Amino acid sequence: MKLFKNIFRLLWRAWFYLLFTVSILIMIPFLLVLTYKEKYYPAFWKLIRAWSKVLIYGMGFYIEKTIEQQVDRDKSYLFCANHTSMLDPFILIAMSKNPIVFVGKKELVKIPVFGYFYKRAVIMVDRSNPKSRKRVYEMAKKRLQNGTSMGIFPEGLVPTEDVILSPFKNGAFSLAIEFQIPIVPATYYDCKRLFSWDFFKGSPGKFRVRQHEFLETKNLTKDDVEALKQQTFDILYNELVNDKAYMKDTKRAIK
Repeated sequence: MKLFKNIFRLLWRAWFYLLFTVSILIMIPFLLVLTYKEKYYPAFWKLIRAWSKVLIYGMGFYIEKTIEQQVDRDKSYLFCANHTSMLDPFILIAMSKNPIVFVGKKELVKIPVFGYFYKRAVIMVDRSNPKSRKRVYEMAKKRLQNGTSMGIFPEGLVPTEDVILSPFKNGAFSLAIEFQIPIVPATYYDCKRLFSWDFFKGSPGKFRVRQHEFLETKNLTKDDVEALKQQTFDILYNELVNDKAYMKDTKRAIK
């Protein structure tokens, strides 16, 4: 029985990479045009949002979302979620009607085809390079207008299976304070369990997402970065610790 489950999971994973590759190849002509100029970004966002839904629903997933506070279509926010799976960015994209610009790692540029469009649509950061961090601020200031928001996973990595939530980096909170935009914390409960990096683990199912009340940054200064970071961390950590399905899976990994 275990052998058949493992075969199914391998075929299911292979389907994901096939779906990912074929769909992005089909989109290449549109992506070439829509990433040519920044003014095309709203149209680019609609295409990427549709693509995200194809990947999520094409893998047999669906999203059950709980929204504690609605976003304003004309305002900018910093969306901040825990990172447990390669599907996390697609979930954030699929959920948001507001265009979002991501701050992402430069290493992903190396992925064939995907990397070419990634570097043209994402604000890349090299955390070991102070000049790179300065560039993030400059590009963010240019992009954060007309309701465009930012998305970031403050852990800076996908933690191992036995970690509930990795320590947050300062970057997201410095950006939110710098531009005086609210932080929108979001908890992803099921991505680790249903679509982790382990090819012999996971299955189609429901992705539960809770989008929490905003954390305002008005009148905050750089001296408040640590407190804001800890406040956001505590919101997500407490949600995960109190979720039985998430903790059951994490405890199994610890054993």
